[in-house]
Amino acid sequence: MLFLGLYFYDNKVIEIAKNLRPSGRGELEITDINNEYLKNNELKVLTLGRGFAWLDTGTPAGMLNASNFVATVQERQGFYIACIEEIAWRQGFINDEQLEKIGEELKKVQYGKYLLNLLKRKSG
Repeated sequence: MLFLGLYFYDNKVIEIAKNLRPSGRGELEITDINNEYLKNNELKVLTLGRGFAWLDTGTPAGMLNASNFVATVQERQGFYIACIEEIAWRQGFINDEQLEKIGEELKKVQYGKYLLNLLKRKSG
């Protein structure tokens, strides 16, 4: 079984990290930080469901694999992954006019065309 994580910490993490000893690998381990939060009853875990993917980009090969994955999904499914403007628009943080303005400013590149196409799909 494989467990992966995305971690968000409050400012207590600085003091916790200062008091850690390097592992046998000579590194400070994220697991030790998490264990400290667990010991203090302050660890909160959220399991992400379908539609989420963890992409390790810690090595050049990992970065290439992640890039290929993103490109494949975008090409085959026709939508951008983590398009901040699209997310803001769908969540109601920006309206159609604001999305159109951003798209118009970027219309010479594929990203801007994608944003403008979102509005066309909505009205079409």
